[in-house]
Amino acid sequence: MKKIEAIIKPYKIEEIKNSLVEIGIHGMTVTYVEGFGSQGGHTESYRSAEIAVSFLPKIKIEIVVDNEKLENVIEAIIKHAKTDSDGAIGDGKIFIYNIENAIRIRTGEEGSVAL
Repeated sequence: MKKIEAIIKPYKIEEIKNSLVEIGIHGMTVTYVEGFGSQGGHTESYRSAEIAVSFLPKIKIEIVVDNEKLENVIEAIIKHAKTDSDGAIGDGKIFIYNIENAIRIRTGEEGSVAL
């Protein structure tokens, strides 16, 4: 099993969620986060003063999948997280972790069946 964490632009969440449901992913955790990467934030004007905004709003999606579904999930996230055909700075990142086990608390089921 693999855990996928994707950091994306907030307005992309519905498009990504819908694409994941279409390929059979029916569970995910979504967290509203702030951060910055290579773009380093941006500046805004407030009452004629320039203000540096170093943390940008993002969404973190967490999904645990069987190894067989990994590539389809990654492809769906990449396809729908890009802001245009070439992508742009700030479109996000995907991180992949190995998962040793999963346990469904209600039934005690373990492994892939617990997903």
